[in-house]
Amino acid sequence: MAAEEGKIDPMYQFEVQTIFDGFSLGGQQIGLTNSAVWMCFAVLVLFLFMRGGMKRELVPGRWQLMVEGFTGFIDNMVDANVGPEGKKYAPYVFALFMFILFSNVLGLLPVGVLGLHPFTVTSHLTVTGVLAIISFSIVLIVGFAKHKLHFFSLFIPHGTPIPMIPFIFVVELLSFLVRPFSLALRLFVAMTAGHILLKVLAGFVINSANAGAGFGLFVGLPSFTLMIGISALELLVAVVQAYVFALLTSLYINDAVNLH
Repeated sequence: MAAEEGKIDPMYQFEVQTIFDGFSLGGQQIGLTNSAVWMCFAVLVLFLFMRGGMKRELVPGRWQLMVEGFTGFIDNMVDANVGPEGKKYAPYVFALFMFILFSNVLGLLPVGVLGLHPFTVTSHLTVTGVLAIISFSIVLIVGFAKHKLHFFSLFIPHGTPIPMIPFIFVVELLSFLVRPFSLALRLFVAMTAGHILLKVLAGFVINSANAGAGFGLFVGLPSFTLMIGISALELLVAVVQAYVFALLTSLYINDAVNLH
């Protein structure tokens, strides 16, 4: 339970709960969970946001300006990191950025949806891992399709002394293979740590209020003030982490596209 005998479990918010059992497929139960619901909710909100801003009015309104601002921001980032050939990958990077951004922000809602408590899907390594693996797979597919076996030259920096090539190749290859794990872990850790801290502070506020006016004044009030500051910081982290994930993805694509 989230709260038992006055105690608040900060990990309860990350628990994946089955809403609908669904059906069995190959011995595995396929059902609907709160994680799936919040992912669908993030996609729905993102769709409505994009749909409302694509009116193509001659004099754009605020909504259209926001959508154009996001699309222009990602397009410029991809163009700066990948170059002219990056145009074809801009839609993927944009979709990745917006999905992570909306998932992060919706996870900070103070109230739930349809009776479900707010759930940050990017606080689960399975979700961030799948996103990282998809990005990494695109890099591999594009790299080998465009450069064939010459793609392995990515792991041998120009000017490397011949005796050092085997050692440098292994180091660079391992560094390259670690990329999807570091990409997934960075987002997962950032979102999980912030939400745990917020839940702990919320526990201080609730328990101090129940303990009496004295505790509420000397413990609850500072905790509530700090909670507001951390919430603002978490909102910033939600945006920054979405940007970092998209930025690193565009840099990895650049390695595959502009291999020398």
